[in-house]
Amino acid sequence: MKPLHRIAAIFFSACFLLSNCPDILGQGRRVIQVPAATVTDKIRGGLLGQILGNLNGIPYEFKYIQEAGDLKNYVPALPNGAFTDDDTDFEWVYIYTMQKNRKVFLPYEDVQALWKERINRNIWCSNRYARHLMDLDIKPPMTGYISFNPWAEFNVSGQFLSETYGLLAPAMPQTAAKIGLHYTKVAIDNEPAQTTQLFTAMIATAFVENDINQILNAGIASIDPQSNTLKIINDVKEWHRQNPKNWQESRRLLKEKYTQEAGRTRDRNGTELNTGAIIMAFLYGEGDFSETLKLSFNMGWDADCNAATLGTILGAKIGYRKMMSEGWMIVDRYKNTSRDNMPLDETITSFADRLIELFELVNETNGGKKSVVQQVMVYEIPSESPALVLALASREQQRTALQKEYETEITNHLLKGNKEQKAQAAYMAVCLDLDQALSKKHPKEWEQARYELSGYWRVMNNIFFGDFISLGKLKEKFIKAGFKTPIKKYTDQEVYGNVTVWKNPQELYPN
Repeated sequence: MKPLHRIAAIFFSACFLLSNCPDILGQGRRVIQVPAATVTDKIRGGLLGQILGNLNGIPYEFKYIQEAGDLKNYVPALPNGAFTDDDTDFEWVYIYTMQKNRKVFLPYEDVQALWKERINRNIWCSNRYARHLMDLDIKPPMTGYISFNPWAEFNVSGQFLSETYGLLAPAMPQTAAKIGLHYTKVAIDNEPAQTTQLFTAMIATAFVENDINQILNAGIASIDPQSNTLKIINDVKEWHRQNPKNWQESRRLLKEKYTQEAGRTRDRNGTELNTGAIIMAFLYGEGDFSETLKLSFNMGWDADCNAATLGTILGAKIGYRKMMSEGWMIVDRYKNTSRDNMPLDETITSFADRLIELFELVNETNGGKKSVVQQVMVYEIPSESPALVLALASREQQRTALQKEYETEITNHLLKGNKEQKAQAAYMAVCLDLDQALSKKHPKEWEQARYELSGYWRVMNNIFFGDFISLGKLKEKFIKAGFKTPIKKYTDQEVYGNVTVWKNPQELYPN
């Protein structure tokens, strides 16, 4: 193996040469040559950084809401190895199947099957809502449409389930965003989708850019100019400029301006404060891994998710060898504690091996290859300029399009469908404001469909128990449509083990 300084010298020489290469692929794409050892080292560094941010951040998750934290010292460590957590294990399920099938974009019917088979525990918020919509056979990506999933307009799932895909596309931010969006849109929409593009682009860029401001600029170039996400970033940049040595003041200004619902669910789990906290820690951390993650913990809100995102960006920038040279206690284990029908013997190394193999597949698909240059193995990567992949769309536009596309199918399921189809028809009709007309035209069938949907106790729990405005509006629509609030919020243990549908829905509701 060549010394690290020799590899780095080759890498930076390649980048210098590439800055003078012609745009041979068009649309800002150039073939760059990066030593294979550098790329794989950065993939491994990105994954390790993600896991460190996630698991080291768990003690600080939702610990600091009203005020910032005061953690003084932080040394990254995994003395007992890593374990599955929703910040990494959703992506792990996909990565494992992508590698097995040699297919980066898994069909959505396969995605739904994977969720039903493997993602049934340790799921929360928008992901939990999406999983239970699948019980009604509402398919991805519809499970992430704001018309059907009230969490989808703000939930942080768009960022904390996206980072691994940035590692599959070094120097290819548009490709990274496309892969990320394919999977995050199972549970989110609109502004959260902008954060998918923001952070996958930053991670992809961190492979070939050392300046944190340029990394951030790549992310900015990847989001809709009309997005609230961009407004948040610009505000954070300005507060950082005004208070270069006082992150606490900048954090106060962020909280003051972007608190949405008086500290309730949206503020703890929404993109506004958490995206702002990520960008703030990134700027004040100045590229130092430990300092940036410490700041992320102290910023608060969904601190483990935020630190996982930052850890991935900086891990890809710094690389695994440099991280391990710090003497951190890292045990090479990735223990499966949450995902059904997945390996029990995974390690951080074997997880990273899967990413490296998939990167090679992505690179080859995009026209890249592996070759030898001056006796050094290199990847020839068709690099991309960062650019917007998915623009914002309004809730009204989406609802109108869905009404037009699904009104006939909803009616057919209402009149002729099986129990699941009737329940699905009732849910979709209420969400799309079709229920009043259908209940008047087909009162008997509507009553039966309403009864069937009422038996899906997990879906009913999701609708009737929560504390954010969008969910409250959806709850009002269901009450207007004739649905009753369940007697209480039931748990799996109270409902016949792990059953999805209550056999006698009338038992769940007051007389």
